[in-house]
Amino acid sequence: MKDNKKIIINPIITEKAAYTKSAVRTYVFEVALDANKVEIKHAVEKLFNVKVSDVRTLNVLGKVKRSKFGLGKRKDTKKAYVTLKENQRIELFEGA
Repeated sequence: MKDNKKIIINPIITEKAAYTKSAVRTYVFEVALDANKVEIKHAVEKLFNVKVSDVRTLNVLGKVKRSKFGLGKRKDTKKAYVTLKENQRIELFEGA
């Protein structure tokens, strides 16, 4: 079993993520490439002390970029859209 902090790399805070958080209780995280939905669900429940109802994942391929040194590639990432159960929220995402 992997460490929960190695599964959840960091939260993604963008305009789209903020909209999904307010509209449908869905939070977006960058997760490890080899993490599956069950591991992500358990990691979020343990780290933030909430109940998760649904996890959707998305593999994002890194862009190929040009520079004066030649071609390079950004790293591939994996996103997890985590939907919480009714009346659950993560304080980390709430504005102060």
